[in-house]
Amino acid sequence: MLKCNFSKGHTQAARGSLEVWKTGSMKVYEIATMNKEEIIHILSEVKDPEIPVLTISDLGILRTVDYANDLIQIQITPTYSGCPAMEIIQEDIRTELAKHGLKNVEIKQVLSPAWTSDWMSEAGKQKLMAYGIAAPATHTCFLSGEDKPESCPLCHSKNIEMISRFGSTACKALYRCLDCREPFDYFKCH
Repeated sequence: MLKCNFSKGHTQAARGSLEVWKTGSMKVYEIATMNKEEIIHILSEVKDPEIPVLTISDLGILRTVDYANDLIQIQITPTYSGCPAMEIIQEDIRTELAKHGLKNVEIKQVLSPAWTSDWMSEAGKQKLMAYGIAAPATHTCFLSGEDKPESCPLCHSKNIEMISRFGSTACKALYRCLDCREPFDYFKCH
């Protein structure tokens, strides 16, 4: 029996399936016939613990998902080597899959090739900006040394200055807008 978030009663799942209630609609996953795309869809709910507006899919750290013989094998890449959020992300991946009856999971961190901000989705960059964090500049910033935000994510002014090369986490720098006077994080180009 599963509890429905929208009613006080329980709902009976069909044998071999799991009913998931979300935003007023029901998604039924057949565990016995689960496929890679369904697992990727489930994993798209896993948030980055340091920037909860982003998912691991938005960040581009979800590298591969394989599913065979009831074993799910997942490869993830940290945004930088030694990222402390990776242990939490692995736990969150296991928790999200377990909610769907999927418990036989193997997660491997892959360091090569190293993550690059080019792997971040455009939707993820837009979410960052809406959250008040400047998105990474284009991929040429790493080669040119021009690693700085294009504008303030709050007022969009280009009149900005760096306060610190390191922000609230090592993957971010701290900037200030000279027009609105607000500080903001910049997700560094990698």
